[in-house]
Amino acid sequence: MFELAARLIAFFYAGTHNYAIAIGLVAVVVMLIITPLTLKSTRGMLEMQKLQPEMRRLQAEFRGDRQKLNEAMMKLYQERKINPLASCLPLLAQMPVFIIMFRALSGLINRGSDGTFLPKYLDKGSELYQSLVGKSEMLSFGIDLSHTPIDAVREDFLSGLIYVGLVVALAGVYWIQQRMVASRTVSPTMSATQAKILQYMPVAFAFFQLILPTSLVVYYIVQAFVRIAQQYYITKRFYGGENSLGRQAQAAGAQAREIAAEEKKSKKDSPKTDPNQPFVSKRVTPPKGAASKRPTPPGKNRSASVQRKKK
Repeated sequence: MFELAARLIAFFYAGTHNYAIAIGLVAVVVMLIITPLTLKSTRGMLEMQKLQPEMRRLQAEFRGDRQKLNEAMMKLYQERKINPLASCLPLLAQMPVFIIMFRALSGLINRGSDGTFLPKYLDKGSELYQSLVGKSEMLSFGIDLSHTPIDAVREDFLSGLIYVGLVVALAGVYWIQQRMVASRTVSPTMSATQAKILQYMPVAFAFFQLILPTSLVVYYIVQAFVRIAQQYYITKRFYGGENSLGRQAQAAGAQAREIAAEEKKSKKDSPKTDPNQPFVSKRVTPPKGAASKRPTPPGKNRSASVQRKKK
């Protein structure tokens, strides 16, 4: 898989002779491959949101009985032909892709004992290999893609700010993308704090790129822009009309929030125990020291307690 990713970069480099453009084109290809999974997971997520009112009712009906609740949930999923794990497909796909691209890009700037590049996973006759072997920089648009932003700042603070600016730009694009998602989806069980954490988690991930090669930052910037276009398409496709699946899911989410608010209000208005009311014990065993009324079983002790007539 690492060789396949490296060959794909080499293929685009042969046509562009620019490292950043070649890496960006690979990011576009990867996003196009993942897009069908993203669309499928979005549909599955919206179908799940449509079930939120019924799920809230089941939770109220089987409160305290986890086994029956799970059985009722599975029956509901089967009746509606919904896979609750469908929304996890893009997340499951992105992790191995991240590992593959990290290893492939790191392999391109693998250094030998003399400190120069000795690329891995590439055909030695490829143009990409020949352009890197024996070199110490991977220059594109005046930026060394083999450098990490942290190392660039340490070597030269002013020029290093350009590398840090790429990371800040990545964080900004991630923030825009998450805002697009958050504006469409609101969970009735999610607090405002949880929503904020999910919204800013990708932004925090962007600053993790400070310690990774800049080539990976370029890859994620292009990928993030493609994802914004993808989210725009999802909004048009699933939320375009009044009877669209997205609008139905939003209406179901609002209904589920109303049910949750009514449940919370009913709990609040339920009569509470008066703290001044005398405590009534529900103990069923006799208190310590009290005479037991249980009949003594026949045996040695019982026979010994019977008085016998003297002969």
